[in-house]
Amino acid sequence: MKYSLNQIYNPELPGYLNDFLNYLGTIKGKSKNTLEGYKVDLTMFLRFLKLYKGLEKEGSQFEKIKIKDIDIDIIKQITLSDLFAFISFIENYRHNKSYARARKVASLKSFFKYLCSKAKLISENPALELESPQISKRNPIYLSLKESKLLLESIDGKFKERDYCIITFFLNCGMRLSELCSINISNIKEDTLTVIGKGNKERTIYLNKSCLEALKNYLTSRDEYLNKIKDKDALFISKNYARINKRSVEIMLKKYLKKANLDSEKYTPHKLRHTAATLMYKYGHVDIRSLQKILGHENVSTTQIYTHVDDERLREAIKSNPLNITEK
Repeated sequence: MKYSLNQIYNPELPGYLNDFLNYLGTIKGKSKNTLEGYKVDLTMFLRFLKLYKGLEKEGSQFEKIKIKDIDIDIIKQITLSDLFAFISFIENYRHNKSYARARKVASLKSFFKYLCSKAKLISENPALELESPQISKRNPIYLSLKESKLLLESIDGKFKERDYCIITFFLNCGMRLSELCSINISNIKEDTLTVIGKGNKERTIYLNKSCLEALKNYLTSRDEYLNKIKDKDALFISKNYARINKRSVEIMLKKYLKKANLDSEKYTPHKLRHTAATLMYKYGHVDIRSLQKILGHENVSTTQIYTHVDDERLREAIKSNPLNITEK
């Protein structure tokens, strides 16, 4: 993925933080979404640091605290205790759950490792002994097969071909929201689709008959306003004739969830990804390694959450016990 200087350099950030983000983007090949996540996490940490160290007056609006003036001498004085205080702050005052706290710990560890080992701006790494919070394993939230069909049946309106194609892709392919929005027509060859996934990694997605039929119908309707489209290669187009963005997809999905009498707060595009994986595992009997490749997971341990046994299977397992009395 190519980066412009505007994407990497931010004049409101300290130079060493810009250098770190530049390193992640150009040397480590991290995606734009990953860079944005690091920037948000570390900006929050530096804002906290100014308050915690008394460098900003109490009562200041947190989101408006400037961090450009935090020089490397201040960074050199950071201790493990300061990092613990930040983790406590995001848990008790920002109400970050374990997943969000774990992401911020990962950002801090990567940042200080860079400052110490790569840039050599600090002699000791205060995050070396910083531990990530324990994350309890949770079963994925997903739509049932019946609910998935209800969602598809609810789609109508001016953009029904586009919206049907988008939701069909989610439910059948298990792709991420960012992957779907970035699909180019040139990346589709017969029944194969190439996407750039998490970590800027390319993977191939195979389109089944439902996807190909939905795609065919959408492209036919898309051709009707082809001359207005700004990015001719972008597959999914917004009402403004530009590449559709993530927020538009989220709003669109929420509308159809409500129409289908499904929980619009509970289910998100990512939950549709969970749905696709669960349905493939439950009804398609897809093995865990194949599912890992389909979803683009780096580690199979991430895919293991889809091996959860549903209540009906548990019920059938108990019924199958030979000691179960079926007749008197």
